[in-house]
Amino acid sequence: MTALAADRNTTYREGIECEFPVKASTQIYAGSLVMLGSDGFLIPGADTASAKFVGVALENVLGGATDGAKKCRVRRKGVFEFAASSITQAMVGDIMYLVDDQTFDDAAGPTNDIPCGRLVQYVSATKGWIDIGAAWIS
Repeated sequence: MTALAADRNTTYREGIECEFPVKASTQIYAGSLVMLGSDGFLIPGADTASAKFVGVALENVLGGATDGAKKCRVRRKGVFEFAASSITQAMVGDIMYLVDDQTFDDAAGPTNDIPCGRLVQYVSATKGWIDIGAAWIS
């Protein structure tokens, strides 16, 4: 491609919600933390190497017979309350990492350190609010 020499009518959308193709035979639950596996298909959040967090599933989807046969709407931005493994008030503002599809923790917990947001409100050692939009820019 060459650089523009005139105005361009660029297609736009907010990007708060996006659809991702689901891994074959994989159950995604509404309200769960989700990520893309190394093959680029949506899977439940987990402490899995080479995966990338993408957001919170907005619907319950069971993947089809082949990869990508079904899609799931995912919210990529917002502040959500999830379970935590062992957080403290002092961690507010810190990046948090995936443990599973409903749990996050600080870097000392998970092995693969897949960022899923920043802790914005401490509720208890086992619950907090994370800003998931922060995971995309961490």
